[in-house]
This record gives sequence, C-alpha cells and structure tokens, in this order.
Amino acid sequence: MRVDAADVVPEPAIAEPVRRVDEVAVQELITTPSGRTVLDFGQNLVGRLRVRLTGERGQVITVRHAEVLEHGELGVRPLRHAAATDHLVLSGGEDVFEPEFTFHGFRYAEVDGWPGGLDPETARAAVTAVVISSDMRRTGWFESSDELVNRLHENVVRGMRGNFVSLPTDCPQRDERLGWTGDIQVFGPTASYLYDSDAFLASWLRDVAAEQADRGGVCPVVVPFVLPFGAKPAAAWGDAATVVPTTLLERFADRRALAEQYPSMRSWADALLDLAGDRLLWEGMFQFGDWLDPDAPPDDPAGAKADPDIVASAYLVRSLQLVTRAAREVGDAAGVERYGDLSERARRAWVAEYTTPAGRIVSDAQTAYALAIAFDLVDDVTRAVMGDRLAWLVRRAGYRIGTGFVGTPIIQDALTGTGHADVAARLLLQTGVPSWLYAVTMGATTVWERWDSMLPDGSINPGEMTSFNHYAFGAVADWLHRTVAGLAPGTHGYRRLRIAPVPIAGLDHATTRFETPYGLAEAGWAARDGQIVVRAVVPPNTTAVVVLPGGTGELEVGAGRHEWTVPDPRDRSVPPPVTLDSTLGAVADDPEAFATVLAAVEDADTGQTGALRSLKEWTDQRTLAEELVRLPTGAPDEVRTALEALNARRGAVVAG
Repeated sequence: MRVDAADVVPEPAIAEPVRRVDEVAVQELITTPSGRTVLDFGQNLVGRLRVRLTGERGQVITVRHAEVLEHGELGVRPLRHAAATDHLVLSGGEDVFEPEFTFHGFRYAEVDGWPGGLDPETARAAVTAVVISSDMRRTGWFESSDELVNRLHENVVRGMRGNFVSLPTDCPQRDERLGWTGDIQVFGPTASYLYDSDAFLASWLRDVAAEQADRGGVCPVVVPFVLPFGAKPAAAWGDAATVVPTTLLERFADRRALAEQYPSMRSWADALLDLAGDRLLWEGMFQFGDWLDPDAPPDDPAGAKADPDIVASAYLVRSLQLVTRAAREVGDAAGVERYGDLSERARRAWVAEYTTPAGRIVSDAQTAYALAIAFDLVDDVTRAVMGDRLAWLVRRAGYRIGTGFVGTPIIQDALTGTGHADVAARLLLQTGVPSWLYAVTMGATTVWERWDSMLPDGSINPGEMTSFNHYAFGAVADWLHRTVAGLAPGTHGYRRLRIAPVPIAGLDHATTRFETPYGLAEAGWAARDGQIVVRAVVPPNTTAVVVLPGGTGELEVGAGRHEWTVPDPRDRSVPPPVTLDSTLGAVADDPEAFATVLAAVEDADTGQTGALRSLKEWTDQRTLAEELVRLPTGAPDEVRTALEALNARRGAVVAG
C-alpha cells in the first residue's frame, strides 16, 4: 500500500527481535553415493552455518543446504528457484564465516572445496549450525507415554520456532517464506501456548489491518502482501483477520489488540457480506478450500473432498460470530445486534443449503462435518448425528486422516466433543500414511506441508510444492494440551483454568505445563491398576473448573496442588477373536489385529501390501476373506496363521 510519510509515527518495535537462539553441532558426516560430502545436523532447523577454517587465499568453499536426502543425495527439488547456496571465499588467514542477511531451512549441508577434504572430527570442530528465530519465551510443554507422540510435539515446537522469524511464515526453505494467513489462522492457538507470542502476533496483525485498508477490507492470502495474485478474498486465509485477534483475547486476555483490530475485523466481515449477497452464502469464487487434503492429486492441492463453497460459507458464519463477540467485548452494542443477526441468518442459510433433514452434509467428507461441529453450525441433536457420521467416515478410512489445512486443526475436537474420543485416539496414534505419526516414523524432525511430503520409498512427493517444515498440520498440538492432558483457559488469559483431561486408548499417561501470567499451571493423568490419577497445579490468584474422566459434574478448586483418583473409563476388555470371516470394519476397530493383517500380507511377499494399506472401505459390508481374494494365493494362509497366533496369545492373557 502507499503511505504518506507525514502519516507515519515512529514507535518502539512491538515484537521480539530475531536473534540467534541455539547452536547445533554436526551429528554425522555422510559420503553420498555420488561421492559428495554432506553434513547432517540431526534436525531440520532454520538459520545458517558458522564456519571456521584456514586455507589458500581466493579458494572458494561452496555450501548447499536442503531439508532431506533423497536416495542418499541432497534433495533440492523442493527448493524450486531458491539456490540455498553460500560461497565462502577464503582470505588466506583464519576465517570465520556466518552470513548476516540470509537464512536457510535445512538439516543437511553439502560442502564442496574444503581444503584437504573434511573428516568427522574436523567437521564438528569447524562447522556449527546457528539457529535463528524471533526470540520469544517458551511457555508450553507436553509429554506422554508414547515416544512418537512426544516427537510429534517436539516437531511442532521446532517448526514454529523456524517459521516465526519476524513474521509467521509458512515455510523457511524454498523461494517463498511468506506470511500466509491461512497457516497462522489455524496454528494461532498452538503458537499461543508454546511460546509467549502475543506481541509477535499483535505486531503482525497491524500489518494485516494496513493491507486491508488498501484493499476494501479484504485480508490477502499473504501479509505483508508481495504477490502478483491473492489479493482477492479466500476463506480460512483471510479469516485470520477475525480469528487471530480472537485467539489473542482468549489466550492472553489481550483486549488492546482486539480493540485495535476491531475495525479490521469488521471490514473483513463487511467485505464478505458484500460477496455473499442476500443469500448469505459465499459461493462460486476461487478458494483454496481444504488445502492439501490427502486425496488431492500432487499437482492439484486444492482438489479436496469437501466442497469449497461449503468451507467458504462456514467461514463466513465463523467470522460473523467472532465479530459479534468482539463487538460485545469492546462495547459496540450496534455491532452486537447487526453482526449477531447476520451470523444467525448465515448459519441458517448454510444449514438449509448444505445439510439434509437426516443430518448428512451434501459434501460427505470429514472436513465438512468437523466444520459443522466445531463452528456450532447445527443444533445439538444434529451435532450428535454428525459426530457419529464423522466417526464412521474416519473408521471407513481405516482410521487414517482425511482432512487438509481446514479440517485437520478441528477434527480431533469435533470427535471428542461428540463422544468419539476413541476414534480421535486412533487417528492420533495411526502411523500409516496419511497420519500425523507417519512423518515421525519416516524420521521427520519438523511437521511436513503434505501428509506424504516424503513417500514410503524415500522419494520426495512429485508435487511442485513440497515443504518439510510447515506447521499447519501441527495445530493438533493444541488439542493435545487442552483435551488429552486437559489444560485450557476457562476465562480470557487463564485467570480461571479449565482442567478436563480425556484419557485416550493407547496412552498410559499425559501431562502438560503452561506458564500463565500467574505462574506455572499443570494438568495431566496417569493410568494405574484400573484407575486414573489426575493431577493439577493451579497457580496463585487463580481458580480452576475441573471435569474428571468419566464424570458428569464440575468441581471448583483454588490455587495449589490437587490430585483425584477415579475409575478408568476406557474400555479395557480383550477384543473378540479375529478371523478371515471378520468384517473389514471389525479388523479396523482392532489396532492389534489391523497391524497383524498388514504385517502378514507383507510377510507373504506378495508385493500387494499397498492394496490393503490404501483400502478406503473398512466397513462391515465385506469380510477380510473377500478382500484377500484379490491378493496372490499365499496371502490368506499367511493372514490366517498370524491371526490364529494373535487369538491364542490373547486367550492366554485372559486365562492367565
């Protein structure tokens, strides 16, 4: 936008500065199949190298950076036009190189031209990775009995740190590094827990308002806006204008930021109302939709199962709801009346247009139901029906995730909020592709942009757009904090806590800690001898509402350490025997049997394991035997033998 210099009033910077925040040593020196020398720092990070060496004057050392190796060589295709290359020219004396005006996203650094060649000892002494980030204070932690889940959470933390560099970027490595509004819109609650990001995000929101002022209230898809496209409104991206200020109010009690952004929130809502017209439906325009749905083709990341109009119109309702709340908070009675009425009319329009009387959504996809539930678009009766349908869709998919950028941050809340915590647990602990833990099993140390940024065979996804450090799907961490461990704000800024842990199958314990303005708060649980022990720490000058597992009422407690023991509400019965006559749905419902079947098919060396892993119809209408018919002859016998061993082992456990 064009700004008159006379209108600019200098003020101190709001957000924390970008600083060196960590240093990482070389973990391994690799010689690739082609004979190149590559340094492995053991983690995907954001920053640059500090190199100390002495050599002949004028000699050039070339360093190329990348996030992954592909079949043993530096995987640079995802960088697109970014060179990610530093050239170090030696002075002839002792040199120390550390670039000041660039950074890279990388785990691996390929070094060429090192005097005399590199050995592991020299590499560790001479080369250090310097990690940079906006220097925010860490405030949130999570730990559970599952090491893969713990690594997932750490990957989320590392991905946030690498993408919060002056502004909230979507990726730090390729020729982009832009402040995409959709990513931070979904990740804001997680960011607000992991780090004290209030000032960082409040500063960025001023940029959002400035861009809107130049575009008739439209929040562009990136802020600051530097693209030749993307100035038109896009649902879930532009809605950062209403969602992020609300997040700062809820998590930090930042009423100043909300009041400052209130005109921006209204202008976004008004721009959408102009587009929606009298029908109050946002239809027929360009949308990113449920971006990177796992079923979308590699070259069409917007090709999601959920209809983009359903997504857009749901976000219209959501933004109108949030503007109504903001109007109430800032004391704008006329705004409360106007936007409250419009949000309800838009909600009814969404229900009338996109749902059936039986509670189905015309776009029968996981994201569509998650939106209806999480955004309060339907009444309580319909909400329960839609929760059941959502759980059924997840089960049919073999408990694999079926959502993109829009549905992923809310699907776990939609499931647990409608009584399907068991299904949410299966989604969380799934390791097959697509899933949160698939990337972890593939060695990821940050969250990926695509569910399959790296394919199972070690090849990089063929799509033109692939990043290995992209925090949007990491928004699930907020659910880990609030629901699995059970610590959430009961009122704005944690002046009152809500402690309501939900022990999920597959975990033995989960704990979270959060540094509130009043002191350290903790919540968590552990399973022990058929009981659940819930522990909580409530900081001074605060109170907490407590909902215990399996309970229906609420307790209120004051500051201090608290402990409760209740019966474990989870089903701990041994599953019934699984045979070839069992339905595919019954196999999918039994995690141990499910894994046994897949392993047995693989052991049969049929080359057909992928056919079962990618099966999309794990329902009760077909049996396992019927599915195995399409595999070579040996597969059924391998599966039968494996299942008999599983059933015998379970029987021995029961008898014992």
